[in-house]
Amino acid sequence: MSFRFDEDIIELVKEKAKAQKRSLTNYIEMLMAKDVGNIPNDETKKALEDARNGIGLEPMDDIGGFFESLRNELTKN
Repeated sequence: MSFRFDEDIIELVKEKAKAQKRSLTNYIEMLMAKDVGNIPNDETKKALEDARNGIGLEPMDDIGGFFESLRNELTKN
């Protein structure tokens, strides 16, 4: 596989890779993985869609009470 990049950009990327003690290939792979890693899986997509449609949501009228319930849940474990 080959790619063509602007030479000035490649020089800057090489400097960044060197500063992180990475090879150019490894640095580019890391950047790509970081970007692609943000794609939600099917379960997350479903949860986001449900939330947008109000499915499974409960109204919250007391933010202090909400945080207290979170603290209680965390201290149970």
